Amino acid sequence: MSAPSARGGVAKGLSFLDRYLAAWIAAAMAAGIGLGRAVPGLGSRLSGATVAGVSAPIALGLLVMMYPVLAKVRYDRIGAVTRDRRLLVPSLLLNWVAGPALMFALAWLLLPDLPAYRTGLIIVGLARCIAMVVIWNDLACGDREAAAVLVALNSVFQVLAFSLLGWFYLTVFPGWLGLRQTGLDVSAWTLTRSVLVFLGVPLAAGYLTRRLGERARGRTWYEAAVVPRIGPFALYGLLFTVVVLFALQGRAITSHPWDVVRVALPLLAYFALMWTGSMALGRAVGLGHARATTLAFTAAGNNFELAIAVAVATFGAASGQTLAGVVGPLVEVPALIGLVHVAHHARRHFAVPAAAAAPEEPAHA
Repeated sequence: MSAPSARGGVAKGLSFLDRYLAAWIAAAMAAGIGLGRAVPGLGSRLSGATVAGVSAPIALGLLVMMYPVLAKVRYDRIGAVTRDRRLLVPSLLLNWVAGPALMFALAWLLLPDLPAYRTGLIIVGLARCIAMVVIWNDLACGDREAAAVLVALNSVFQVLAFSLLGWFYLTVFPGWLGLRQTGLDVSAWTLTRSVLVFLGVPLAAGYLTRRLGERARGRTWYEAAVVPRIGPFALYGLLFTVVVLFALQGRAITSHPWDVVRVALPLLAYFALMWTGSMALGRAVGLGHARATTLAFTAAGNNFELAIAVAVATFGAASGQTLAGVVGPLVEVPALIGLVHVAHHARRHFAVPAAAAAPEEPAHA
């Protein structure tokens, strides 16, 4: 997808599929919830076969969604991203310090009387996004190479820090504040397996596709012939994933509407604060629009697949902690679709000379 021109506006810069994506997402959510309500036992059948603790259909959708985006990444430009401390240092601080702390504060502030949902939200705050964020970044014309690096960085820290932060925010920190404590037992293999499946597989496939394609016919041919053909599958995978997610949990969502509203409020506040704060920080440290956009989406997104898997394994499929994780994509999908459009409109605040922008604003095929 191409970046919208300054004169043409957001709508003219998006393809037909991208321009009406909010409508397709809404239809997919409605279809999923309707299927979950209409077909008895559908949720249990969909979740019966699992990959890395996640329903196999969801895993398939995520892999189909991520592969085209990662096949578009120009891997020879990643070195320039890894040398950009203005991007890497803020990303680490936002994802592993600010994000979990903000979700902890919002969960206790807005759900003081609902400990199960509160714990579920805190787990969501610890699960930093390594999957769906790549498509939000691509739709918003963020820097693909930067997104690949930040997602990989998040995956490493997820393996190293998730359990430690879970222990801190659910046991240690509440104890210091005189609040109720909760335990969380997550194996390192659960986290590693999630990273290998949801990042390792599509990353390896995307990298090999580009390397072999460019070696065979060159970059010009690859980006003119291959990229346009595989590109739409990212959105097809997203829509399929949304349908399956909501089919799995449609009955739970519609059976507890007030609980859904209560859990949605801190999530909405979290997305708004994390995204706008990250975008402002990116601009303040001198990032261009593409990398500031990538910083914002990688900081605001969460790995709900991992959060749900951890909640199910620790507290059970019917627990409030699991329902809080399920509400996550219900809120995240429309919220981040809206922020994609905000990101396009924010481009005017990042006006820089073309020569200065070139190193970090690669043209999107």
